[in-house]
Amino acid sequence: MQLREFFSEEGISLALKGRTKNDILRELVELLHLDDKSQGMLLKMLQRRENLGSTGIGRGIAIPHCRSLVVSKLRVAFGRKAEGIEFKAIDEKPAFFFFLIVAPPLEVSNQYLPVLGKIAQFAKEEDVPRRLLDIQTPADFLKLVEEKGL
Repeated sequence: MQLREFFSEEGISLALKGRTKNDILRELVELLHLDDKSQGMLLKMLQRRENLGSTGIGRGIAIPHCRSLVVSKLRVAFGRKAEGIEFKAIDEKPAFFFFLIVAPPLEVSNQYLPVLGKIAQFAKEEDVPRRLLDIQTPADFLKLVEEKGL
């Protein structure tokens, strides 16, 4: 399983507009192209998850994630906010890069935790935050993920 398999250009935004954590979560959910009702339900689930503890892992990176009935298979999205926003990250610094992961409650393929782990591993690579700031297109993002071979 390669991390690249889970991302598509339609699920990538390099210019998130939100100014708050909830704005960013809403934009990430929109990248999954679900119907309005499903988007609303998923946003509530992600907000509940964030209330338990921030998914901001530091180094400018957040990985909001949850399980939800609104998806039938694991879905991911990526968003970038060049100015960064307060996300209550563990290092208390703004978040710039957001990796959304949503999986169904009963997932036969059991990819949720491995994908979460691979994204965390990708994020810990020394050059990744700088390179994520430099990418110009969704295709550049996909190339970077592929290049890291995770």
